[in-house]
Amino acid sequence: MPPSVRDAAATEPAPAAAALKRVQHGWYLNDWANAAFSATVLTVFLGPYLTDVANNAADVHGDVHPFGIPVRAGSFFPYTVSASVLASVVVMLLAGAVADRTGRHRALLGGFAYLGAAATVAMFFVSGDAYLLGGGLLVVANISYAVSAALANSFLPGLAAPAERDAVSSRGWAVGYAGGGLLLVLNLALFLGHDAIGLSSAMAVRICLASAGLWWAAFTTFPMRRLPSRPATAPVPQPVDEHAGGTLRELAGTLRGMRRFPLTLLFLAAFLCYNDGIQTVISQASLYGKEELHMGQTTLIAGVLLVQVVAIGGALLLGRIAQRYGAKKTILGSLVAWTVTLAFGYFMPADQPVWFYALAAAIGLVLGGSQALSRSLFSHLIPAGREAEYFSLYKISDRGTSWMGPLVFGLAFQVTGSYRVAIISLLIFFAIGFVVLLRVPVRRAIEAVGNEAPELL
Repeated sequence: MPPSVRDAAATEPAPAAAALKRVQHGWYLNDWANAAFSATVLTVFLGPYLTDVANNAADVHGDVHPFGIPVRAGSFFPYTVSASVLASVVVMLLAGAVADRTGRHRALLGGFAYLGAAATVAMFFVSGDAYLLGGGLLVVANISYAVSAALANSFLPGLAAPAERDAVSSRGWAVGYAGGGLLLVLNLALFLGHDAIGLSSAMAVRICLASAGLWWAAFTTFPMRRLPSRPATAPVPQPVDEHAGGTLRELAGTLRGMRRFPLTLLFLAAFLCYNDGIQTVISQASLYGKEELHMGQTTLIAGVLLVQVVAIGGALLLGRIAQRYGAKKTILGSLVAWTVTLAFGYFMPADQPVWFYALAAAIGLVLGGSQALSRSLFSHLIPAGREAEYFSLYKISDRGTSWMGPLVFGLAFQVTGSYRVAIISLLIFFAIGFVVLLRVPVRRAIEAVGNEAPELL
């Protein structure tokens, strides 16, 4: 299969078109596979559970001491998410450089996906006061998730013509939310029935965490079989030390070369801002619901399941809106909706599950579409042959891997002791992201990297 089909999808004969559909379906199933980690682990179970484990290890002042550093037990999870992302920055950039240099996008995608799945399965063994084990596994799994997702995103420019990319990206997100939602249904059934089958709630949570790793590993086999190999952008040096040095020089060259595309960098800066806000809402929602709104574990799971279900339709709906008004305008509208939703969450009364479900539905409506359209819009702003490296930079702040947002969230709670203050502090990310994105001349940015711009942006 040719490395890129950006302009050929509409003119290919039927067999080639059918082969392209098969590759697209394989790519969709990668979202189906790794959405289990995002939904079950990051969004629902691990935050509250790891916080309980940290509380078990806390001293009389409510602090734990990882590596001798005093940290409030309630801030351990968001701080660990931040640490995992800071570590993933280097790993993602190096992996992207290696992938583009060698053409081993698919092999690296699979390697990191299976490593992340193994770390997620190992979360079954986190119990008692073993908060450091849980934190370490989260770091490994979150890094692996980020790298594998970035490498998967790098296939997008070769999966559809420019005018079709928003729709393909939106379908991928919809399939991902369907997969994450299905596993959540199964985990909800297990958690609700844990007493009937003789399990403690903690054991049920541990099984749910491990199930996400098994799901991730099992369904990753499909994109591994269907995604095509891609050509390298440069010959691969033979000696190992020369290869490593060549990769680092290639990475440094990529970072220097990005200065030639300031409009791409401007879009990336906007995305890093508003997506930090999105990702922090996702990763800290269960913690906020439990500690501030006094929601039980069953309500939290049902709320996140509602997000998954509504997000399927939301991703497809915003994809259709983008076909009429353009991706940029649709994303800007979604950021306004995010701001309203966050304010609603701040003022929402505690101990009222119906309002929590309303908040979940509002999040789901804009969640999938804002992320899917951001991914497809960024795919137009990448020079050909550098997809993995650029999407590694993009992925730094993608689903569940932001670091500035959790850091601000954790600091706000550390200083004030209020999760409401922590959640409303995230408004700054949406406001800055909106203003910066508004200033990006998207068509000129696409033409600057040498790509064909779709008619409607």
